[in-house]
This record gives sequence, structure tokens and C-alpha cells, in this order.
Amino acid sequence: MEWFDWGIYATFATFFASQFFASGDSGADLLRTLAIFAVGFVARPFGGALFGWLADRKGRQLSMALTVALAGGGSLVIGLTPTYSSIGIAAPLILLLARLAQGLAHGGELPAAQTYIAEMAPPERRGQWSSLIYVSGSVGVLGGTLLGAVLSGLLTPEQMTAFGWRIPFVLGGVFGLYALVMRLRLRESDTFLDAADHGADHTAAPDADRLPTSFWRALVANPVAMLRVIGLTVGLTISYYVWAISAPAYAISARGIDPQSALWAGSGATVVFIAVLPLWGRLSDRIGRRPTLIGAGVLLAVLLFPLDALAGTSAWTLFLAMSIALVLIAAGAAIVPALYAEMFPTGIRAAGMGVPYSVAVAAFGGTAPYLQSYFAGIGSPALFTGYAVVALAASTITLLTMPETKGRDLRQVRKSVARTLEP
Repeated sequence: MEWFDWGIYATFATFFASQFFASGDSGADLLRTLAIFAVGFVARPFGGALFGWLADRKGRQLSMALTVALAGGGSLVIGLTPTYSSIGIAAPLILLLARLAQGLAHGGELPAAQTYIAEMAPPERRGQWSSLIYVSGSVGVLGGTLLGAVLSGLLTPEQMTAFGWRIPFVLGGVFGLYALVMRLRLRESDTFLDAADHGADHTAAPDADRLPTSFWRALVANPVAMLRVIGLTVGLTISYYVWAISAPAYAISARGIDPQSALWAGSGATVVFIAVLPLWGRLSDRIGRRPTLIGAGVLLAVLLFPLDALAGTSAWTLFLAMSIALVLIAAGAAIVPALYAEMFPTGIRAAGMGVPYSVAVAAFGGTAPYLQSYFAGIGSPALFTGYAVVALAASTITLLTMPETKGRDLRQVRKSVARTLEP
């Protein structure tokens, strides 16, 4: 439901942009709305630090409960905010604040959830289990896209602009309550409880006042791992947000594809994406994280320009291009949650991956839909595609500098880093 809350903004942006920015220029209104989409990512690094620290200090379960509550609240606020014609400049300001709140939630959500799943999984199946992160999240994205397709079929464009776009945001807030109840019932991971009981990696200590110092010392003691998270994330986040999140909206605004058809094409491609995620995770458990990610990343970089051309101006070609791209993007989406967890000790696992991951997503993923629309608007869409290819190359180079982590004992990671903190 948290991914549903986050994704419906991009899906419905073309419908509500003029409700928050009444400039009379639909293209300019959409760019401003996408700019707020990007600004929402600015809060993600702060959320990664705050909720990552909370997850490493108090537990994964508490952090995940708080983030889903904040995300659902932000969605409800957006759905109920009056339009620009009713309250003037306050409308886009409220929209901005709601997106910042959701950015905080998402900054802490994914690292805590990735850490939780990785710690609960058997080491030999960690890749397959970790693929469930994007399976679950993509179900939320799919729900938002399908809802958009259904609503655009039942309602006229005028009705969608007037009130139809509010429906998914209000539903997101209501369903977020159910997600909160589920998370409050989760049990904590044994890996975290073991670390807290023994204080082996300073997540718990006899003197509680020592905890924050130990935590930050451990965090800054891993600069290489944090830089690697950024390098790994750059290529994946740009590709994911362009092809999995904003592709239908871009097809509507820039390619002239019928809204309902574009949303159905996006829904079908998302089903393909969900289906292949566990397969990539299982493959990485067998042959390793590095070869799987390198192979898929190189192939995606080679195919990006042909896929842009294939998308064309019809829903069928859009579905085909999105499906091919998402099959390859699924490799990174399935595997990196396990890979990130295998790079950090228990006491800083959530924050260690959360802070650099959120920085990379904010700087590159959050700005990707805006840059894509901007370059299309000035008649140079190929520049954006080249930018995405360079980002994938950076991720591949990062992988080449890393050791294989498949099947690594997460407690051994903890112990090795704890030793580096000894006087």
C-alpha cells in the first residue's frame, strides 16, 4: 500500500496537474507537478537516516509501522486538498508538504523492509526471498495503474480532472490503515534480537548513552560500502522510475497514446515484471549476485535506444517495450535488497543502506520523469536515453569492483565490522 501511495502520483499527474497549478498551460502545469514529484525525493535521505537509525536502534518492525502510517496519511491529505481555484497558492504548498512527508516515509520504508526480509530468509534462499520486496511493491503499483485504467474508462476526461483523480489517494489513506495493523503484528527478526541481546555490534550496550556514538561511528566506518550502494542504485533507479512508474503517463503526454490504453499497457507490463522477479532472485542464489546483475544491466543498456523506438505511438508497442525493459530491470529489483543487506553489519544495516540509497534515488530516480519530459519537450529525447545508458554503465562498473556476497552469513558481517571499531 505504501508503494501504491507513492506510485499513483505519477500515474494520475496528467489529470490533477491543472487542479494545483492553474496556469492555463497544461504542459507547464505537468512539469510543475513532476517537479514536486522530484522534490518529494529530497526528504528520502532524511527518512533513510531517521527511520534507518530507528530500525537499527529499536527494531525493524517499529520503523516499518511508522513509515506506512506516514505514507498513508500523506496520501489522504493529497486526496482531500482543495484545488488552486478554491484556496490559491495553499493548494500546491499542501501538495508539496504531503509529498515531503511521503518522501520521509519512503526513505525509511524500503531499507527497513529489505533488512527485515533479508534477516528472516535462509542464507541459501536470500535472493529469492528478497525479490518479494519488489513483488509486493509492484502489486501496489499495479493496483494504482489498474485503478487508473478502470477510472479512465468509466469517467470522462473532464470527470477524471474534476474528481476522479482523488479516488486513489483517498483509498490509499484508508488501505494504509490496514497495512499499519498488519505491521504492528509482525515479530522482530532473530538476527536483530540476537545483536541487541549480546551487543556484539553495538546495537545494544550496557550504557544506553553510548549507543548513538557507537551507531554513527559504525556508520562512517563503512564509506566504501555506502558509495557502492549509490553506484549500484543509480542505474536501477533511473530505469525503474522511467519504465515501471512514469512510462504510461509519458506515453499519454509525449507520445499521444490514449490514456486508458496506455494504462492497460502499463498494467500488463507490470504483471510481467512481477512474474519474473522471483526467477531472478533464485538465479542469483545459484550463480551469484554479480554475474546475474552484470549480465542483465549490460543487456538493458544495449537495448534502451531500440526500446525507446519500439514504444512508438500505440498501446501494443508500448506494452512490448515496457515488458522487455522490465524483465531486465527485474534482475536488479529482485537482487539488490539481498545484496545491500549482505554489505552491512546488523547494527547499521538499515541506515547503512538507507541513507546512500535514498540519496541516489532522490538525485537520480526522483528527477528521471521530469528530465525525460523536459528533453522530450525540447525535441531531444535521445539525450535522456543516453543519460540512462551512462547510469547503467556506472552501476556495472561498481559491480565489477565488488566481491561476491551470495549466501553470506549476516552475523559474520556484523562481527567483522565490530572488530574494526575496537580501540
